[in-house]
Amino acid sequence: MAKVQSADGTVGKALDVLDQVAAFGRPVRFSELLAKSRFPKATLYRFLQTLTNQGMLAYDPERQTYAPGIRLVRLAHAAWQQSSLAPVARPHIDALSARIGETVHLAQLDHGQVLYVDKRNAAEPLEMFSDAGRIGPAYCTGVGKAMLAYLEPTALTDALGMQSFHRFTGKTHADAASLRADLATIRERGFAFDDEEHEPGIICVAVPVLARSGRVMGALSVTTSTERETLAGLSGLAPELKAAARAIAEEAGSWRFPEETPINTRMGVA
Repeated sequence: MAKVQSADGTVGKALDVLDQVAAFGRPVRFSELLAKSRFPKATLYRFLQTLTNQGMLAYDPERQTYAPGIRLVRLAHAAWQQSSLAPVARPHIDALSARIGETVHLAQLDHGQVLYVDKRNAAEPLEMFSDAGRIGPAYCTGVGKAMLAYLEPTALTDALGMQSFHRFTGKTHADAASLRADLATIRERGFAFDDEEHEPGIICVAVPVLARSGRVMGALSVTTSTERETLAGLSGLAPELKAAARAIAEEAGSWRFPEETPINTRMGVA
């Protein structure tokens, strides 16, 4: 996956360390972090100490491991409530999952990648990559392509520059040209497919959540396996998905997902 460059300065570097700890998905030892860190040993240790002192990381002295701290959990919960579609969408995806009986995802774009903000498992859950809070590739997921297809040209070009085009399966898009052709079809058709492009045997149909202005707010998908369903069968769910997406967008009203703003603008400098 393409890595977004962090902001310059001490804060940006500390956040890089925080991201690195979180990326392991488990408590991690200093030696493991050092092996993958771009910082010297002393610098990495200093950042870890500062983050631990501030409650952003928790240190277990018995196991000698670092993990996300409780202060970070509080901040994440506040972000989920204030900056994601999840609270607005919750009743809609609950109802959709209950009616369809398959896994429903809610996602938003984050620096050109997919941020899964909520998920409802199927009556018979499938093992798959996506979970709420995880970051996934946009170029080979249904929700990602559904959002990319409706971006304005400049925003799309920027987002495509953030894709890695790693081949997860034989059906994964290998380059921007191939993806652009698929996005044109998605926009014309009104919904996207993931045809085993990210995980073998996993397919989905997805639609964008669009504001009245056409701005991309997020995306909804229904995901299942090739053993249960076909793409043709999933396409029959598109109208129901679109209805749920419209309801979410309407209820969200003037809500807006935070957008990256140039540092000079944020600081009030022209």
